[in-house]
Amino acid sequence: MSSNQENVNAMREQEAIQSQNTPQGARALRRGGTALLLAAIVLVVLVLVLYSGIHSRVAAESRLKQRTEEAAIPTVAVVFPKDGAPMQEIVLPGTTQAFTDAPIYARTNGYLKRWYFDIGAHVKKDQLLAEIDTPEVDQQLQQARADLDTAQANLNIAKITAARWQGLVKDGSVSQQETDQAVSNLNAVQATVESNAANVRRLEQLQSFEKIYAPFDGIITARSTDIGALIDAGASTQPRELFHMTATRTLRVYVAVPEVYSPAMRSGGSAMLTLEEFPGETFRGTIVRNTNSIDLASRTLLVEVDIDNPTGRLLPGAYVFVHLKLPNATHTVTIPSNALIFRKEGLQVALARDGKAKLVSVRINRDYGNSVEIASGLQSTDAVIIDPSDSLVDGAPVRVSETSKGGSAK
Repeated sequence: MSSNQENVNAMREQEAIQSQNTPQGARALRRGGTALLLAAIVLVVLVLVLYSGIHSRVAAESRLKQRTEEAAIPTVAVVFPKDGAPMQEIVLPGTTQAFTDAPIYARTNGYLKRWYFDIGAHVKKDQLLAEIDTPEVDQQLQQARADLDTAQANLNIAKITAARWQGLVKDGSVSQQETDQAVSNLNAVQATVESNAANVRRLEQLQSFEKIYAPFDGIITARSTDIGALIDAGASTQPRELFHMTATRTLRVYVAVPEVYSPAMRSGGSAMLTLEEFPGETFRGTIVRNTNSIDLASRTLLVEVDIDNPTGRLLPGAYVFVHLKLPNATHTVTIPSNALIFRKEGLQVALARDGKAKLVSVRINRDYGNSVEIASGLQSTDAVIIDPSDSLVDGAPVRVSETSKGGSAK
């Protein structure tokens, strides 16, 4: 039975081979291959669609993550510090003062008899300025001279009496006690004469104050009296100024120099002065002294600058700018004030370096309001972040705005 089955199978194979050799069989075979090809194409397309969808989703997620990370990085504007000119001098305000400035008072009582010079007059030392009429002092002087004459007369009598008693005591005509009394009386009268003579000299000195003289060469800047005015030089009342004088051949200017420049303020150094009323002109001065002490309130050193003023062009009380030379140039840079960070660590600024923020400490030299001059801590090549966030920390990633690249501090 098995051989019969094998015969049947062989016959079927023979029939299949014969059917393939027929035109109908070939067409059927071609249709089967085409179906398989179409199925393969559909499968490939399906695989490509699936891959494209998965890839696009992964790419979208990657882009979203990247954008999220980029959005978390703050975008900052930066400027580059502007080089300050090498500092060869500092300019500070000051006010001119007369080298000698003195009020003139009366030293005796009376009435002003006459005055000889008014404001603006140039006077020489010991030149008569005014005269005072002093009738009371004159009467006191006459009385004192009379008392002196009386004392001198008594002194003559006492001398004769003492000499006579000293001669008699040798002969025993008078006692030693009486002789000692006569000598003692002579000494007392002698002291009275000296007292009266001192009083006369005092009143004569007061009488000499009737004439008021200029104490130095200068200018009368004020006259506070007139003819007939009562002059009271008593200690119980506030004395009244008669004249005010200034010496202006040399002027003083006191300048408060910041502590940072105090080592350069040496006596003998030069200074130049400029005034708005003399545009284009400079006046040479000399540093003559300083207080050698820093003022605790202002942190400045008070420096005196003297200026020769032989022609009197410069007036006391004028507002001047004092240009003080510095021995060494100090390199500084200028940045906007809104770049500063005030924290417990001190004054800092934020720099953008290699995509990260770098906090550096700085020291201000001068504050101009909208900008500040930095003495140390910055270079002109540093990218300084403007308006830094309060949460900005050292090493935080930052992105520099394209519009701010290449900008410099104004």
